[in-house]
Formats: sequence, structure tokens, C-alpha cells
Amino acid sequence: MAQYQRITFIIPCRNNLKYLKQAVNSIEDCYGDTHDIVILDDASTDGTWEWLNGLNKSYIKIYRNGSNQRVGHTILYDIGIRIAETNIVSILHSDMIVTQNYVKNMLKHLEPLSVVSATRIEPPLHPPGPEKYVENFGMEPEEFDKSAFQKFVYEKEYVMEDKTTQGIFAPWMLFKEDFVCIGGHDLLFAPMELEDSDLFNRFHLQQYKLIQSRDAFVYHMTCRGSRFKDGIEIEKVIDLPDGTKWYKPKDSEEYTVLRQNKFREWWRKWHTDVLHDELMMPIVPNRYETSFVVYNCSQQLLEILEPWCDHIYVDCDYGQYTSLEENKSMFKISEKIHKIGDLMRGNVQILFDGTKLKNEHYTQFIKNIPFIVQQTDSVGSFEWDIFQIHILNLQTKDMVLPFFKNIF
Repeated sequence: MAQYQRITFIIPCRNNLKYLKQAVNSIEDCYGDTHDIVILDDASTDGTWEWLNGLNKSYIKIYRNGSNQRVGHTILYDIGIRIAETNIVSILHSDMIVTQNYVKNMLKHLEPLSVVSATRIEPPLHPPGPEKYVENFGMEPEEFDKSAFQKFVYEKEYVMEDKTTQGIFAPWMLFKEDFVCIGGHDLLFAPMELEDSDLFNRFHLQQYKLIQSRDAFVYHMTCRGSRFKDGIEIEKVIDLPDGTKWYKPKDSEEYTVLRQNKFREWWRKWHTDVLHDELMMPIVPNRYETSFVVYNCSQQLLEILEPWCDHIYVDCDYGQYTSLEENKSMFKISEKIHKIGDLMRGNVQILFDGTKLKNEHYTQFIKNIPFIVQQTDSVGSFEWDIFQIHILNLQTKDMVLPFFKNIF
């Protein structure tokens, strides 16, 4: 891939103006007007839209969600990519600072049907991992140590020159047409949380190359939107095995509520947790049409089990649960829950007594059913502890395109 080509940075934002200013300034400081920027404001109330309107620069395009309700990154990512006029786009969070060689060191690995991720440098607000560097060059723009950061990047670019690993996370870059082909983000995860994890799973299933450029760097102030606010509040300090500390921030109330709900949507769609290896390469088992038959079921148990299957047959009243949960979900919960004795559906049918279900059954079996069926790889019936399992068909569900279509 040629090491220079005009790209478009796609930057959604919401009520984090000082971080956004720093992100845009870093692009302009490094590249001037040689690349395009699309900034998408999600109904901010902190002066973001007024600042954007004052930019008046030909290489910057702006978009605003004009409603009073946030629509989320899920939708804004896709609108931004639709607006982009270049063949290559790079998703950038509004609390990220790019470096002089970011574009060049991403482009040299980019090819059709691939996604290239950069290497993040972050303050210790999340646990460390082999896919990033944890170095504190400032937790707020006012305290950012630019010279120390640039020195660190210069040294790491030399040591890690041309090195790559496999994995995917923000910030990432790809050809616009490859994003369109995958169908964009799934509206299921609007306004936020897990939208990228879902997309990354689908890239993986479609056999895109997922490449991390180990010499393309950004500094990431870390989740400065709905999750962590300006003047970050440290909830507790955790000592890590390597002798370093993790300053665990306090999640915002909005983020906490959305996270709980969107994980339930994730389970309904994928029937697993969000899974990846240590370098953030997605782990995606086969997806089967699965039914539970739960004798002696309770309302509490129904709430726990329903997201992990396509159909659930119970002997308890489920009307109240159905109406409450359907108000929070894009899935038709009323079409998932049935009385025991109704016509059975599902290629994988699992029967058990709810009174015998223990926590270890949930963690070891319920959350791993796709792996267990995939490993069994045969039609037939067998028992696993308290569960009677009937595999009628090993047909898998096509998970490449989004369940709920976005603008693509």
C-alpha cells in the first residue's frame, strides 16, 4: 500500500469539547490540511456545535444530531463514513491525540478486506494489556506532557518499526467500500456500548485481515464521553501484579444503565460474552438456534436465562417480564417466551429443572453452549450434569450482516 494517500478522520463527539479540540489540533499539527476530517456532534450542550461552526475550514465537514436525544456513536460512525469523500477512513475517538507518523504507519499495512488498528498509549485508567502501552502523559488536556509523549513515541517507533500483530480496537482504518460491504454498525447497540465489538466479530467472520500496526501511535485520554467525565473521579486504586497501579474511574450513571442493557442485547444476539484473545483478536463460536425448556422456572431465573437462547419454554407466568423487557430491547421478547407444552422450536434443545441450576452451571454451561455444541459436532442426545441436550441440526446462523440495519 502506498504510504501516502488522502484519508478521512471520522470523529463522533458528545459533550467533551476540550478533548475534541485537542484531537482536532493534533491532526492539524501533524498533517495540516492534507487529510479530511468529519466531526459528528451528538446533541452536545457544552458549546461543541458553536465551536464547530466557527472552524470554517474546507477540509473539515461537520454534522449535528439536531434532536434533544443522543443517537450514539453507532449511528454517527456510519453517517460520517457516508459523508467521507476519500476511499480510506479512519475512526478516531474524540479523546485521542494522533502522532506525526500515524497515517503513514497505518497505510503501509492496509489492503482491501483488511482493518488496521493503531497502538494506544493510555494513562492508567484501564488495566494494562499487551496490545497497548500504559504511560501517564496526563489524564486531562491541561496536564498533557506533549514533549515527553513525543519522545516516548519516537523511541517506540524505532523499536517497533514495521512490526504488526493480529487484533482490532479503536482507532482503526479501512477502505470505505469494505465498511459498506459489512453493513456498518448494528442499530441494536445504539446509542452506545458494544457497537464496535459486534462489528469486529463480523469483520472476523467475513475473514477480513485484522492487523495492529505496532508503530502507529495515538494517546488516548480514555473514554471521555459518556463513561468518564471532565475532571475524572477515581473510584479506587488497584495494585496490579506487575507492581503498577490501576486508577479505576467511576462510571457515569448513564453509562452504567446503558452497559447493563446492551450486554443483555449482546447475549441475545451472540449467545456468548464478548470474547477475544490477549491481543484483542475476536473469538467467535458458531451461532445455533437454541431453545431452553425450564421446569420449575421462576421470574428471577427467567430474567437470567432469556437472553442466552432464541426460545425459552417455562411453567411460570411471564407476562410482566415480557412487557417490561420488550420496552428495553429491539428483540421481540414476546416471540421468545412460551409455555411448556407449546410446539417446540430450535435446532439445539436443552431441558433442565430450574431449582437445580447453580451458579457454576450458568458460568460453565449456559455461557458456553455454542462452544459445547461446536465441539460435539454431531446430531444426537446426551446429558451434561442437570441438562438434557438434544442436537437436532447443526445448521448455523449467518451473523455477518447486522441484525438491525443502520444506514448501510
